[in-house]
Amino acid sequence: MKAKPVAVPALMLCALAAADAARPDASWLAGKDDRVEALLARMTLDEKIGQMTQGDIGSIKDPSDVERYFLGSVLSGGGSDPTTGNGLQDWTDLYDKYQAHALRTRLKTPILYGVDAVHGHSNVLGATVFPHNIGLGCTRNPSLVEKTAEVAALEVRATGIQWTFAPMVSVVRDERWGRTYEGFGESPELSRDLGVAAILGFQGSSLRDPKRVLACAKHFVGDGGTTFGTGSPKSEGSSERWPMDRGDTRVSESDLRRLYLPAYVAAVDAGVGTIMVSYNSWNGVKASGSKRLLTEILKGELGFKGFLISDWNALDEIPGDYRSDVETSINAGMDMVMAPDKYVEFFQTLKALVNSGRVPMSRIDDAVRRILRVKAAMGLLDEGANVMADRRLHASFGSAEHRKVARDAVRQSLVLLKNERKALPLSKTAARIHVAGRGADDIGNQCGGWTIEWQGKSGPVTTGGTTILQAVRGAVSPATKVTFSADGSGAAGADVVVAVIGETPYAEMQGDRSDLALDPGDVATVKALKKSGARVVVVLVTGRPMILDSILAEADAIVAAWLPGTEGAGVADVLFGDYRPTGKLSYSWPRSMAQLPVNVGDAKYDPLFPFGFGLTY
Repeated sequence: MKAKPVAVPALMLCALAAADAARPDASWLAGKDDRVEALLARMTLDEKIGQMTQGDIGSIKDPSDVERYFLGSVLSGGGSDPTTGNGLQDWTDLYDKYQAHALRTRLKTPILYGVDAVHGHSNVLGATVFPHNIGLGCTRNPSLVEKTAEVAALEVRATGIQWTFAPMVSVVRDERWGRTYEGFGESPELSRDLGVAAILGFQGSSLRDPKRVLACAKHFVGDGGTTFGTGSPKSEGSSERWPMDRGDTRVSESDLRRLYLPAYVAAVDAGVGTIMVSYNSWNGVKASGSKRLLTEILKGELGFKGFLISDWNALDEIPGDYRSDVETSINAGMDMVMAPDKYVEFFQTLKALVNSGRVPMSRIDDAVRRILRVKAAMGLLDEGANVMADRRLHASFGSAEHRKVARDAVRQSLVLLKNERKALPLSKTAARIHVAGRGADDIGNQCGGWTIEWQGKSGPVTTGGTTILQAVRGAVSPATKVTFSADGSGAAGADVVVAVIGETPYAEMQGDRSDLALDPGDVATVKALKKSGARVVVVLVTGRPMILDSILAEADAIVAAWLPGTEGAGVADVLFGDYRPTGKLSYSWPRSMAQLPVNVGDAKYDPLFPFGFGLTY
C-alpha cells in the first residue's frame, strides 16, 4: 500500500461552545457567596495568610504545621512521595492524614491537596499513564483529550487528592525547551482547544463532582516563547544559566495576545478554577510580579474569578530580597504561594508586610475570598461534607478499562513520517522480526518525565504496563519469531527490523538542550540494523522532534511515537496495521539545529516535515 499524506482536518468539536454547554453550575463565578463572606469575616489575619500558603509534604517535617499555620493547601511535588511506600494505599493514607490535620483547626477549613498529574496520576505505582501532551496534540481529537483527563481525574480522586496542576496550555515555539512535551503544540489554536478539552475532562460539568478534580491552566503566560539563553542563573553567583525554563519572552503585547493569551481566554471561559503563574519574564518583568499580567489583564480584562498559584519557589525569581519578592508578587495579584520549603518564612513575611501596611488587607481579603470561593464551589465548605478519600474508587485505579482509553490515545497520537519499500504495516505472520534499541523494552523511557520521579527514570521502575517489545511479541502469530538486541546486533536473516530509539527521561530545566541530535549509540544501532539488508523501521520515543539527518537515509519507515506512557500495545496497533496512522504533527520538524526555532507561519518556512504532516497506510 502506498503511503499518502493525511489532510489536516478541523478539530472534532468546537471547544469553546462545548465549554459553555458543559458548565451548568458556573454560578460560583458570578459574584458573592454568602458562606464565603461569612467565613472570611470570622478569620484572623493568621488564618487568612494560612489559606494563601502552600507547603510541600517533602519539606513539612511535622504534619501538625497544617494546624499551626492554618495551611490552605499542601502539594506533593515531583518525588515527594509517602514515606510508607508509593502505592495506592500509601497515597490515600497520606491525603487523609493531612486533611485530618486541617479539620482540627478552629474553622475546620479543608485543605486543597495538589499534585502534578500531567499525564495520569503518574506519581503512583499502578496508575494508568497516558501519552504526554505532545502526543495528544497530534491526535487533533478534543473528545479523546477530554476522556483521558476524565480518567486521570478519577485515579487522582481515588487517592483523595482533589487538585492537579494541569493542563499546560503553553504555546511552545522552541523545541530546545525541556518542557516541549508538556505542550499540545506550537499553534495557539491547538493549545486553546485541547486545553479546554482537558479542563472539561478534569473538572466535568461541576466542581462538586466527587469523581473529578480541580484543574490548573499553566503557566501564565508566554513560557513557551522564551528567548534561548535568557534564563536565570543555575546557582547563586553562577555565570551558567538555565537556557529556557526561566527565561525572558521578548514579544510585543500584541504578539503576546495573539500567540500566548488565547488559551487562557478559553480556559477562563471554560470555568477553570486555578491558573499557575509562570517562572518566565515578559520583556524583563517576571510574570510572578507583574500587576499588568495578573491583575489588569487576567483578573480584570479576562474576568478570571478563580485563584492564582505561583510555581515552585517562583517568588525567588523576582529581583530583590525575599521580603520585597513577597510584597511585589502579592500586590501584583498572586493569591496562593507555592512555598514548598519556605512556607513558614512566607507566612511570617507576609504577616509582617500586612502589619506594616506594605500589603493592604484588601489584597489579602481578595486572595482568600478567591481561594474560599473555589473551595465552596467544590463542596468542601458544605456543612457535614465528607472531605476524606473515597476508597471505593480504588477498584478502578489502573483498571483495564482505563488502560484501554490510554491505548487508544497512544495509537491516535503516532505520526508516520516516512514509509518506503512497503516497510509498514508489519506482517503478523512474518518468519522473524528483530527488535532493537534502548527504548524497545524500557517502560521508563516510554513514560518520560513526571513519572514516579520528577525527572522520570529509565528502566522498569514506573507503574507497570506494556513495553513496545512486549507489545510486538504479543501481536504476532505463534509461528513468528521475535528476537531482540539493544545494540542492533543479531539482525541478519530477519524479514524486518524495528529500532526503538530516542530520548531518555527528563523534565523542566534538566531537559533543556542546545543540540537535538540523536544519541550516537542510537545512530549506531540503526546503522547496524541497516547492514542486515532487511527493511528498517524506526520508532522514535521522544519528547520533541529530533534532528534525523544521521539516520534518514537508513530508515525505510519512521514513526514518531512521542512519550506514549504505559500502553505500548497502542504502538503495536499502528505498526501492524490494526489501526491506520492518523496522527498529525503538532510541531514543525526541523531539518537542522540552525533552523531552530521554526514554526508554522514563519516568513521562511521549510522544515523537514511541516506542522500538520502525517502519512497513513
